[in-house]
Amino acid sequence: MKKDVLIRSMLVLTVLVGLYSCKSSSAHNEAPAATPAEVVTIGAADANTENDYTASLEGKVNVEIRSQVDGYLEKVYVDEGAYVKAGQPLFKIDEHRYREQLNNAKAALHAAEASVLNAQLEIDKVTPLVNNKVVSDMQLRTAKTAHEVATANVEQAKAMVASAAINLGYTNITAPVSGYIGRIPKKAGALISLSDPEPLTKLSDVHEIYAYFSLSEGDFFSFKDNYAGSTLEEKLKNLPPAVLVLADNHIYEEKGRVDMIDGQFEKNTGAITLRAVFPNAKGTIRTGNTGKVRLLREHKGAILVPQAATVEVQDRIFVYTLDKDNKTVRKAITVIGSTGNQYLVSEGVQSGDKVVVSGVDRLKEGMEIKPEKAKPAPQS
Repeated sequence: MKKDVLIRSMLVLTVLVGLYSCKSSSAHNEAPAATPAEVVTIGAADANTENDYTASLEGKVNVEIRSQVDGYLEKVYVDEGAYVKAGQPLFKIDEHRYREQLNNAKAALHAAEASVLNAQLEIDKVTPLVNNKVVSDMQLRTAKTAHEVATANVEQAKAMVASAAINLGYTNITAPVSGYIGRIPKKAGALISLSDPEPLTKLSDVHEIYAYFSLSEGDFFSFKDNYAGSTLEEKLKNLPPAVLVLADNHIYEEKGRVDMIDGQFEKNTGAITLRAVFPNAKGTIRTGNTGKVRLLREHKGAILVPQAATVEVQDRIFVYTLDKDNKTVRKAITVIGSTGNQYLVSEGVQSGDKVVVSGVDRLKEGMEIKPEKAKPAPQS
């Protein structure tokens, strides 16, 4: 009897151990729960990419105002920073010396003209005597030669008068173009010399602004490949409007156009210069300002991937897509630009792929994902 009880107890214990083992094995074999994550479906759309290039800004015309005669600066008619119109007086150089030179030149001209009259009188006197063979014709030829010399002296004297008048005119310095006056280092009473290293001032016509920027050789060839047209002139015409980003990162209100490509590369830097023109009717931009020229490039049917869905590893960019079982697949993508918070992708993914956009840095290949808040990728 005791032996039967013992056998039954051992059987019960064996069953219980078996049941516990099965339950434990089942617990160990149970698959881990899927990780919740935000997933979007990427798509294709027309988009623009932006490229910024550091630029130096200059007025359409920048003129150094210099005196063309020596003398004392008698008057300064304008103030620094003032806007002047073409022909407006700017400076006055003391004119006394140059007016005297003009008077002397005029006196010399009158003397030369009198000499011509005397020479003509001599010709008139000698001519009948030669005709009557009273005197030799040599005297007539001599008189005519003297007349020619006197006439030449008149022309020379006229040139001296004109030169003196020009120098006198140089004592009044006027604005060659309309624009803004720069600094005026010399004040009234200062001695002005033609050899002065500094100009009297600088004058900038800024109703249009030239923004000069450079492209490297590689960027230049990409530029030629990315825009329509068989020649550079046609490509310039097909460029979208240029945008000017000012030094404080504000966007300038006026759009511009790229209208010039330099004829050669700069051998020291390996870069080529381009010029963009921007209207500046309000005069808010001045020569010497800095900024960036932003060029837009249009992409038709580009694949857009949220930047939040990417992770960078050793200079390569990856995304995690989902397969049919909602398991992650890591894929390398080729980024050709960005617009807003999205990358434009040429290789690696295609329209309709689902990519994970949250917790990307914690994902691993083959993880099961529980998609949440699935939505199309935002369009630019």
